[in-house]
Amino acid sequence: MDVLGLSLAMLALFVGFGLLIGVLFGFFGMGGSFLVTPALLVMGYPTRVAVGSGLAFVFGTSVIATLKHRDLGQVDYKLGLLMIVGTTAGIEVGKEIVVHLEGLGLAGSIISVTYVFLLGGIGAFVTYEALRGDSGGGIDHEADTDEPADADDIPDIAKKIQSYRVPPMIDLRGGVTVSLWMILAVAFATGLLSGFLGVGGGFIRMPALFYLVGVPVPIAVGTDLFEIVFSGGLGSFLYALDGGVDLSIVLPLLAGSAFGARIGSAATSIVDEDDIKIYFGLMLLGGALAVAVREIGTVYEMPILNRVSLALILGSALLVSGAVVYSSITALRDDSRASSPSVE
Repeated sequence: MDVLGLSLAMLALFVGFGLLIGVLFGFFGMGGSFLVTPALLVMGYPTRVAVGSGLAFVFGTSVIATLKHRDLGQVDYKLGLLMIVGTTAGIEVGKEIVVHLEGLGLAGSIISVTYVFLLGGIGAFVTYEALRGDSGGGIDHEADTDEPADADDIPDIAKKIQSYRVPPMIDLRGGVTVSLWMILAVAFATGLLSGFLGVGGGFIRMPALFYLVGVPVPIAVGTDLFEIVFSGGLGSFLYALDGGVDLSIVLPLLAGSAFGARIGSAATSIVDEDDIKIYFGLMLLGGALAVAVREIGTVYEMPILNRVSLALILGSALLVSGAVVYSSITALRDDSRASSPSVE
């Protein structure tokens, strides 16, 4: 294949990859660097370029997806700003823990094991709760109103946290009222994990906003994306200063994700929320398996397992994004049939 043909093939690959990730990013509020960075590493890009370009892509995609969620009324700016404050502090503490572990020579192994168990644990919990059907999955999709959520729709853990009436109390979208200190505590905890694991933390924050704070799932996704705009923007800017952002990678990825992110964002107001949580859980379980395979390959010096890990990540992403699109089409078709007058 000549140079032009190879360049066009790479361009098509990145645009298609961006479309796939955009759907997932808009739907779940996570999935960008989690997929892009390891893919670029396996493709042979330097670590600095892979991480920096991944962050730049996350920033651009989160802006696109957040604008769509804003149009749907699914972004709580007050909650987002409070989460930014808490997570920033938590990230700094998490980084200090990593520095201490590096001094002991234990950082790599501990972080890898924690990442696999946390990713798999959250995925298994979310999937189990959604399949059980009584974990708050019936929240009204019309989350752009400020009507109070039905008490049965709020997870038990969130009810407990909301019961601590420590002033000042904060009113959030969806009719949720919770103590400012509880919000900051949840934000600090998620930031701590994010800083410790070295990830954006979307897979931690989104379920935390629902299961711990008690906000409806669509608002949890939209608000998480709003926060990623700031964290992704800062991270990509710092890497760009050091030459770690490759626009030949980022721009085609963004071209694909510009369409995919709007599809994924729109789907959150169409697809049943139990389905959203099931897809989210399965995505995390696939990611946990992929990371575990990659770590085994590193320990036993088996490079082939890196490619198996990448295949697992891309395969699970393709299956889940396909399920999102299929569920959206099915829901729209059912709504169309229900609204059509019956012919006698």
